[in-house]
Amino acid sequence: MNTPRLSAGTALVTVPGRGLALRTPDGTFLRVDTGDVPPRSLLRRLGAGPDPDPAPDAAVPDPEPEQEPDPGTDRLVAAFEEAGYATRAPDSVPPPGTAAPLAGTAVLLLGDPVLTRPVARLLRTAGAAPEPVAPGRLTERATGAVTRTAVVWCLDGPVPPGLWDPADRLSRDGALWARCHREGARAWIEPTARGPYGVTAADIRLRRLAATPAHRELAAYWAGSRTADTGPRHTEVTAAHTAALLVHDLLAAARPGPDPVPPVLRGVDLRDLGTTRHPVLPVPPCAPFPGPPGEPGNPR
Repeated sequence: MNTPRLSAGTALVTVPGRGLALRTPDGTFLRVDTGDVPPRSLLRRLGAGPDPDPAPDAAVPDPEPEQEPDPGTDRLVAAFEEAGYATRAPDSVPPPGTAAPLAGTAVLLLGDPVLTRPVARLLRTAGAAPEPVAPGRLTERATGAVTRTAVVWCLDGPVPPGLWDPADRLSRDGALWARCHREGARAWIEPTARGPYGVTAADIRLRRLAATPAHRELAAYWAGSRTADTGPRHTEVTAAHTAALLVHDLLAAARPGPDPVPPVLRGVDLRDLGTTRHPVLPVPPCAPFPGPPGEPGNPR
């Protein structure tokens, strides 16, 4: 049987005059009532070692002899395990889902090298083996994969009209669909679409148009009625920052279960890396606009 130990991110703290406290991975401190069990016994059982060195002016107690685990200590250790604060998993086996969250996922990567290079490096650390793919073969490769598929598309410039429209359907077919692009000095990292109700690029455009009084001007900008893009383009630093946020969102979407928070659109100012967050939701389907008077279904 493996020796119990504290779970990753947790720590037992000896508080002067108050016994033991547990610091959880999120920084919360919980009081530990050991009852009639000596705190040192619990520390030894969980591999936390002896008490910290006493203050120089404190009396040093005689060392206690080593004792066999007693039922009281066993009950405390079992309570720690039940709450998830202790584990018996071997050191070489990390908790499920923490070592390589994208292992076994086919990641198809497209876009500009200044962004795809740092994204690929981060994806490999998450257990993925990103593969470059041409836009014309994206649908074929994504829908023909036998394993879970993720598509990551990064652009160092505005999205050409209609470029992402075919890819928007991939999330409805089961692929994770992550993307980012730059408009002037701001990079936009769109939330990863997952499943039939994921937030697509078309949803993002509609939400952004609805949120600005300059919706006609923004629509014309996206349609290509603009002068040539003059940057500022991504640097190595801004690309690394953008790639980290993009892969973070992809990892969150790859976790099983419901999304813990609403999808978030991130905007990164490339001049100072200031980042904004905008929660967004998919745009529900609606009935088409009625046609001119006199057409069938619209008599007036």
